[in-house]
Amino acid sequence: MTGQTTEAAPADPATSTTSTGSAASTRTARPARPKRPNGQWKVDGTEPLNHNEAFKQEDNGLNVRERIEQVYAKEGFDSIPGDDLHGRFRWWGLYTQRKPGIDGGRTATLEPHELEDKYFMLRVRIDGGALTTEQLRVIAGISTELARDSADITDRQNIQLHWVQVEDVPEIWRRLEAVGLGTTEACGDVPRVVLGSPVAGIAADEILDPSPAIEEINRRYLGVPELANLPRKFKTAVTGHPGQDVVHEINDVAFVGLEHPELGAGFDVWVGGGLSANPRLGERLGAFATEEQVPDVWHGVAQIFRDYGYRRLRNKARLKFLLADWGPEKFRQVLQEEYLGYELPDGPPAPQPRVPGDHVGVHAQKDGRYYVGAAPYVGRVSGQVLNAVAELAESVGSQRIRLTPHQKLLVLDVPEAAVEQVTEGLRALGLEADPSPFRRSTIACTGIEYCKLAIVETKQTATDTIDELERRLADVPDLRPLTLHLNGCPNSCARIQTADIGLKGQLVMNDDGEQVPGFQVHLGGGLASETRDEAGLGRTVRGLKVTADDLPEYVERVTRRYLDETDGADKAGPARESFASWAHRADEEALK
Repeated sequence: MTGQTTEAAPADPATSTTSTGSAASTRTARPARPKRPNGQWKVDGTEPLNHNEAFKQEDNGLNVRERIEQVYAKEGFDSIPGDDLHGRFRWWGLYTQRKPGIDGGRTATLEPHELEDKYFMLRVRIDGGALTTEQLRVIAGISTELARDSADITDRQNIQLHWVQVEDVPEIWRRLEAVGLGTTEACGDVPRVVLGSPVAGIAADEILDPSPAIEEINRRYLGVPELANLPRKFKTAVTGHPGQDVVHEINDVAFVGLEHPELGAGFDVWVGGGLSANPRLGERLGAFATEEQVPDVWHGVAQIFRDYGYRRLRNKARLKFLLADWGPEKFRQVLQEEYLGYELPDGPPAPQPRVPGDHVGVHAQKDGRYYVGAAPYVGRVSGQVLNAVAELAESVGSQRIRLTPHQKLLVLDVPEAAVEQVTEGLRALGLEADPSPFRRSTIACTGIEYCKLAIVETKQTATDTIDELERRLADVPDLRPLTLHLNGCPNSCARIQTADIGLKGQLVMNDDGEQVPGFQVHLGGGLASETRDEAGLGRTVRGLKVTADDLPEYVERVTRRYLDETDGADKAGPARESFASWAHRADEEALK
């Protein structure tokens, strides 16, 4: 570690020399225990220190595709060996899904083969969330024909399908790749999907279009063996929108658009963000990158992670742990000296967002047309819905759809005269362009319905909670959206630490002393936004847990208490203190 000094330890009377000439004076001090290697390739060598590292070195995860096509799709699920099934399949977007009927209390006690079904979740990789209506229709067809009409929009701008059989995977790949889509490195210890501004290239207030940089990253580096064995997953975000709409603070590397006072439009470089059970917000390197430099800088950061990332322990293998030890100054130095070969200019931070970054509602494009952003219930859609969205868009002359990091969907290029037709058509499909505050700002992970790690159900719980809160808080006019994030386990796929109200799934005791599904509550988290200067993690209150059944009542109670105790009590609009600010200063009793 840098920036640390070693202090001399106080003398041990059992080993120090004394003036009496006793036996203690001749006793030798115990040698220091050698430091255990962290598995950093450039420091410790490449010898695997755990089973995950061993199977990745034995055979690159990208190589499993040939076996899927030539062996497993023909011989069936039972022919798949463990390291492929539970490891390398992820390099192609495939996880086994949870067997129905296994309650959350058994999640931590059963082995993977006992938890899993003979079906897969398949993640379609959609960089920047950008789809054509033709691509959306192909995904819809796969869903309805080969995945029981399942489809979820994720908070990584992907679409996840369920109930996929290995026998159908080659046909799914054939259909996706025929329209320029795929599942390459959608999961695994690899560079995951690149988050991009959902309004790249069309927003009237865009600083610069990040699409060329995203496309170049993928052209050069997607599916290349040199980056297909990273210590853990590697997440990227790129935006040129003033709403900072890609949750950049919680990615391993991120590029945030800004106007440099001397160099013009470019990107502020961030590294080392990530949540899960050990959340850490990313940090600025203080460096400015031009659009042309973004792929090289991205590649340099990815190589640092590959070469210096910690590999011995899986729970310490994300880039955020390396950054915590190095600090941004050393990280930038290594990036420039060892990987770029040149210095990046210093740059200022991007200004605070001045507009919302979720893009919900009707907004003008820079070409005079409009885009319509609509909210499903926590990303849950279906193949039939996706096909209908494609048809609706094409009926008004649009061929472009975008997905957002907030589980929302946008229809681009809508003529002004067709805006109402599109908004009403989306509403008929369960996609609301003028949603309630909670419908707009609630997200949820997959939950126990399909996920082997989950302890509680999330999607339906969130949907029921939204409906109940709309009824309970109907008397509150102009309530500012409060982010409500539900996660089925501690891993924070739904970003619970960065929500106004974050909910971590666990089993809790109800009033009758029974163990039931519920949540630990985090309060006051959030990312930089038009109402928040900078990102911050939520606060936990000792003993603050809520059952799933009592969730709507709790959210109503804490929301009304916030409204009662904050400035501007006669209104719920922008003049009021933010929920996050109140939650961090409020007495614990006020939060229960």
